[in-house]
Amino acid sequence: MTNSRRQFIKQAALATTGVALASKSFSASSYNKIIGANDRVRVGVVGFSDRHRSTHMPCFMNHYKELNFDIVAVSDIWKQRREQGAAMWKEKMQHDIVACRNNEEMYNSKLVDAVFISTADFQHAIHAAEAVKAGCDAYVEKPFAETMEDNRMAYKVIKASDRIVQIGSQRRSGSNYKAAETFIKSGKFGPITMVELSWNVNQPGRWRRPALLNTLKEEDTDWKRFLLNRPYENFDARKYLEYRLFWPYSSGLPGQWMSHQIDTVHWFSGLQHPRSVVANGGIYAWHDGRKNWDTITAVFDYGPANDMTTGFQVNFSSRMHNGDEKPAEIYYSNGGELNLITNQVSPRGGLTKKFADEMKMQANLLPELSLSEVEPVIASANTGGDKLTSNHIRNWMECIRSRQQPNAPVEAGYSHSIATIMTNAAVHTGQKVTFDEKTQEVMAGGKPFKY
Repeated sequence: MTNSRRQFIKQAALATTGVALASKSFSASSYNKIIGANDRVRVGVVGFSDRHRSTHMPCFMNHYKELNFDIVAVSDIWKQRREQGAAMWKEKMQHDIVACRNNEEMYNSKLVDAVFISTADFQHAIHAAEAVKAGCDAYVEKPFAETMEDNRMAYKVIKASDRIVQIGSQRRSGSNYKAAETFIKSGKFGPITMVELSWNVNQPGRWRRPALLNTLKEEDTDWKRFLLNRPYENFDARKYLEYRLFWPYSSGLPGQWMSHQIDTVHWFSGLQHPRSVVANGGIYAWHDGRKNWDTITAVFDYGPANDMTTGFQVNFSSRMHNGDEKPAEIYYSNGGELNLITNQVSPRGGLTKKFADEMKMQANLLPELSLSEVEPVIASANTGGDKLTSNHIRNWMECIRSRQQPNAPVEAGYSHSIATIMTNAAVHTGQKVTFDEKTQEVMAGGKPFKY
């Protein structure tokens, strides 16, 4: 209580001097949950996934000693991964790890103060709401939600709490992306007129798990719990392990990759979602039983809504059968471009004197400059570079201490989910999809999109 009271008094003093803290005021219950400056933060793992093992684990190890965090429990409904996760974290942390058969078992035991959530795409929002209701802070992988029902529900639960929730949109913790945001919002870039996004690979095994399929037995997991609020169907190891290839467990390319890039559009422009989306594509190369496309082109209409844009279009394209996985993000204005492949601002394509003079206008050319403190995007298996993700996880950990909002709060997840759900609706209906502000529904053919 001494540490908790000291932390509470410190935060109250900061609030009176104008330092931004969490948006919710401290209630009697939240007072009791404040983590003291010297208290160890106990972290649990919700879903011992490939993502958690390859990225969360090493990034957490970069910071846990300095910030006094600990991993104490692993929750996974599959026996094999539950045991593997507990063993691997025991080796890292040099103490026993509690292996929980499900999240209720972990939360009911009051084992953890915070959790990593890296379960199947369609489960993220539900598991985030579940964690917050249990009084835990959470690092939640993207996509945040794959349906508007889940998106609205989780957003409401999180906003009604005082928990620190970081969405796994790690570009928001990259110094080059922060420099890009500052430059655009300063007005020096001019209104955004176009954005081109692309993400291409040539990986027939991407999102496939052939070596694991024969090791997963229905009796070793909880299939009904896996399905959560999705319609019941018989056990299918492919949909359990290769969920990214199958709707309604994942939207595939929009939720996995586009969600990262469209988030920067919302961040830089200040807009919360597109006005409309159309999409085309299909399964052109990998006829392996998947249902989600291996190739997509989606076109978005944004704005106008503020001084930084008079309205603009975004193109997103992705293919899985040709490419070297170097995600491209290029922002255009009348004066040139901001290129997040090269991390350069340039006058390329800007309005030259020759063409301006013809219309009795002023030439409009941006300067040549580099974005400060460049951190290149190394996509591969971690979709954002180890340094970006390490920065992002550290930001979450620091915000658990300070109770300030993290770089990618729930609003970021809610917004990118609207865009990915709109894209998925366009994919499944073949229609131009819009968003109803009043009902917060994705609309296709004049009706809310339902899977």
